[in-house]
Amino acid sequence: MAFAKISQVAHYVPTQVVTNDDLAKIMDTSDEWISSRTGIRERHISVHENTSDLAVQVARQLLDKAKLSSEELDFILVATMSPDSTMPSTAAKVQGAIGAKKAFAFDLTAACSGFVFALATAEKFIRSGTCQRGLVIGAEVLSKQLDWSDRSTAVLFGDGAGGVLLEKADAQYFLAESLNTDGSKGGLVSGQTVLQSPFSEHQEPLNPYIQMDGRAIFDFTIRTVSKSIVAIMEEAGEPDYLLLHQANERILDKMAQKIGVDRDKFLANMQRYGNTSAASIPILLSENVANGTLKLDGSQKILLSGFGGGLTWGNLIVKI
Repeated sequence: MAFAKISQVAHYVPTQVVTNDDLAKIMDTSDEWISSRTGIRERHISVHENTSDLAVQVARQLLDKAKLSSEELDFILVATMSPDSTMPSTAAKVQGAIGAKKAFAFDLTAACSGFVFALATAEKFIRSGTCQRGLVIGAEVLSKQLDWSDRSTAVLFGDGAGGVLLEKADAQYFLAESLNTDGSKGGLVSGQTVLQSPFSEHQEPLNPYIQMDGRAIFDFTIRTVSKSIVAIMEEAGEPDYLLLHQANERILDKMAQKIGVDRDKFLANMQRYGNTSAASIPILLSENVANGTLKLDGSQKILLSGFGGGLTWGNLIVKI
């Protein structure tokens, strides 16, 4: 049987940093109001780059680190809820930009669980024996979907991308998996939500912006996601570190109490990036490999947990 492992990590964010004080100049908010409720103090906002541009930067870093040609890739998966366009996919644009002629490519949309869902999917391609290696990237330019006059959403999100190179391995690195959806609840709505047809007499104005019931998602995370994390830890053991989707610092505090794991095991960077949806977990992973907290030598066990609109939630326990 073939196995898969994460062999390289990388991330990229736009250079423009927008602080809470910057936001206070354009809306009714303050650094104290935002940071006390979320832990977020700044975020990176794209000025000229679209989602595929960020993902391409990550893809090139991963290939450089691995000293691989793009033609050695079998697949490219991009998790995003802010694609450049509906067609072609963001992944197809990445494939074309880096010249990965032999790789199939597609986008996967599962909101803030997107990277976990995409990584779980990619692992199956390698485990099946049909693929040797590929890229899994979470990339978002959420700033283009925000109503910048709405402080309930605009202060939360940021832009960025992160990803991994997944390769065939001789031993098992993916230890446990749990993917879940409850489409009856929703929790986050993005983009054009009203059907517009020239054949309909009933026309409603479109709302192109992200809308979110933050309290409902917070309660769902603490109540439901915590149970799934406990269940997967019972299956594969307590990890060395937990990398949860970076939505709110309070979620990490409450989650540590709820599942009975030391808060120091929960890695965090939302203070500097905000909520980057599908990009948040791979950015966090890449940063902590860069700073030496995570080793990529097979000696550590980590939990990746994404949760958000859909409602979706997913967990992986992986050796790195």
